[in-house]
Amino acid sequence: MSAHLIPPGPTDVRVQTLIVGAGAAGLVAALAASEAGQEVLVLERDAVPAGSTALSAGLVPAAGTRFQAAAGIDDDAARFAADIQRKAHGTNDPGLVALMARNAAPALEWLADRHDLPFSVVEDVDYPGHTRRRMHGLPTRSGAELIDALRTATEAAGVDILTGARAEALMTDGARIHGIGLRRPDGRMEHIGCGRLILACNGFGGNPTLVGEHMPQIAGALYFGHPGNQGEAMVWGRALGAEIRHPGAFQGHGNVAHPHGILITWAVITAGGFQVNRDGRRFWNETQGYSEAARAVLAQPGGTAVTVFDARAAAIARQFADFRTAEAQGAIRSAATPEALAALFDLRAPALSETLAQLEAVRRGTARDPFGRPPGTGAALEPPYMGVRVTGALFHTQGGLAVDGCARVRRVGGGVFDTLHAVGGAACGVSGDGDSGYLSGNGLLSAVTLGRIAGAAPLPG
Repeated sequence: MSAHLIPPGPTDVRVQTLIVGAGAAGLVAALAASEAGQEVLVLERDAVPAGSTALSAGLVPAAGTRFQAAAGIDDDAARFAADIQRKAHGTNDPGLVALMARNAAPALEWLADRHDLPFSVVEDVDYPGHTRRRMHGLPTRSGAELIDALRTATEAAGVDILTGARAEALMTDGARIHGIGLRRPDGRMEHIGCGRLILACNGFGGNPTLVGEHMPQIAGALYFGHPGNQGEAMVWGRALGAEIRHPGAFQGHGNVAHPHGILITWAVITAGGFQVNRDGRRFWNETQGYSEAARAVLAQPGGTAVTVFDARAAAIARQFADFRTAEAQGAIRSAATPEALAALFDLRAPALSETLAQLEAVRRGTARDPFGRPPGTGAALEPPYMGVRVTGALFHTQGGLAVDGCARVRRVGGGVFDTLHAVGGAACGVSGDGDSGYLSGNGLLSAVTLGRIAGAAPLPG
């Protein structure tokens, strides 16, 4: 990674709003800025915009949407904010939480109405920590579809996306941001001036040095985010004297098919599934959430586990494109009995059968789970039983540059940078200070809400 500061100088071109990163955050910001009448340019290091968004399930949480109302779901921003705060154990910024919770529904309906993104609410899956069903996605429930739709909308709006443009230098005189120095694939350097800069270049999950420094508990794990997430925003922020919050916060995931490297939706767990180690025994309370699951799974022998569910849960999971891909590649296996399933995954058959019976007793409320799984979780599992070998992974970082209500970057000691915004993973999110504070969808919540807020903000005087 090469990320440094340089003084202002001659530029090849100048625009009003310059955006670094063409993931969901950057493209939403571009749409909002263009709608506000600004001249916009988006810089993207890859040949085709994708980013971490394309690797996700593409689900955005929002409360009080018309999509929820049509499904008979009563929800509001205050309830949503309370859920975020509860999951983060009160360690996040309540003002930022309220801002995102309040702006999520209008942002989704704006994307649907103005830019033809056909969102709908996921009606048959309960996500840990959410007290209402408020996850929204496009028809295939995939991040690839979401990023493609946003790119199509951005192009239709007449916004230029300069691909193969790796931002390396931030042009500043210390008080204001003046532009970006970027490197082209042939090695040439170009300099783009701007009236303001929006950093949408995500976090630092792809930078092993920074991961080891700030989150050693997940260092060395499979990284499931975009390799381009090298932490330029944080490196620039440090050099500028920007405030950085919760650099040790991250989103993990403990349900990545191994060795296939395919995300398996947590819906198989919320529908009644569970995880066992190679001895056929459960090892934690799966209802806590999939972010915490990463470290729990990695702590097992071999750093893997087997997620067990049934055909009913699989039918729910098939609405997600990744699950269908995992089935097509043979990662999902099925058997008529627990003993036969154990044989497929080289587990201890008596232990798996006993675990299944114990968990059913917990579900019925006739036994207490030693790990704290509450009674009534999910439905009884019935044959045929299904399973997938999984590992834990780091998805993306949740800490970053602290921002105000207009997504402007805060200075250490007070004040903001008038010409610098941070959105999505470049900004500190609302997951608090670790991995257990991550509430499903927090990443795309930050991308969509802060992206729109930053894009729509007026140009500085």
